[in-house]
Amino acid sequence: MPLSELNSPPPQPLLSRLTELDRARMGEALQTLLAHGSVLGLEPGFAELYAWCRQNMDWLREIGALAGMSVFNDHESRLIQALPMKSGMTLRLKQDATVVLLALWYEYDTQVRDQGATRVVCTVEQLNQLLKEKLLPDLKEPPSRGRLVEILRMADRFNLVRVEFRDRLEDSRIEVLPTLKRVVPFQELAEWSRAAAMHKGTETGVSAGAVASGRAMDEEEPA
Repeated sequence: MPLSELNSPPPQPLLSRLTELDRARMGEALQTLLAHGSVLGLEPGFAELYAWCRQNMDWLREIGALAGMSVFNDHESRLIQALPMKSGMTLRLKQDATVVLLALWYEYDTQVRDQGATRVVCTVEQLNQLLKEKLLPDLKEPPSRGRLVEILRMADRFNLVRVEFRDRLEDSRIEVLPTLKRVVPFQELAEWSRAAAMHKGTETGVSAGAVASGRAMDEEEPA
């Protein structure tokens, strides 16, 4: 090794220009996006992190891109959301989970477009009725009660819904979050109808997630 290299100062860390607070916030933001897919600024304990992310979106988008994520800001809903840029980082759902997400997208779209809702909430009983009427006439049966709980907990973990479970499952309340719009990114009901038709009359597992664009999702994690 040349003597000049031995005497040269060590290289500065890549993120050396960030303060300790910014480094901590960046780490917290990335860990939250990787674990849950979004930062929800309206939820308790996340307002400060959301504000930091919004003020430093250029940094977050640049670091997110290195991790294979596209990062979006929906300030109206106070959320930062990350979507994978490669199929290998996406979520692969079984058919029953796909059908449940399709039904929840339908409920969200209906309440927002037709009723002008700013907060979309339904019960498990209403979800089951929607599945029966819109998505399951050609299937043998809807998800079992236990399986439906697993699917809803998975969707809650990835910040797609918030579920308040009750003693009687049918009375449990589901708030559909705006993040579902990008995970199931239909622009209109006709796209939803075409995707829903793909899941009728078959019992085999299928790829789900960003159904409209045909991208596969990676394996679903256990609830």
